[in-house]
Amino acid sequence: MRVCYKHFRGSFKSWQQLFLDATDFATGVGADRLISISHSSDHSDGVVTVWYWGTPERCYKCAYDLTGNESGKCPECGTAV
Repeated sequence: MRVCYKHFRGSFKSWQQLFLDATDFATGVGADRLISISHSSDHSDGVVTVWYWGTPERCYKCAYDLTGNESGKCPECGTAV
């Protein structure tokens, strides 16, 4: 597993809505995989980030799609994931 994240951002959404969107996602991730939820701003955008333990979706080396891969290595280039 590795640390993954998902951003929720927008200048047209309120902070409350960004946090609601983030907590809905975090609920789907599950308490056992959730690391934290953080917030910041980027110019006029509010940014809420959910940090969680997950599996990589793409190979670090060749960007091969690893969706559903359970072997622990990339089938395209052999890199351990």
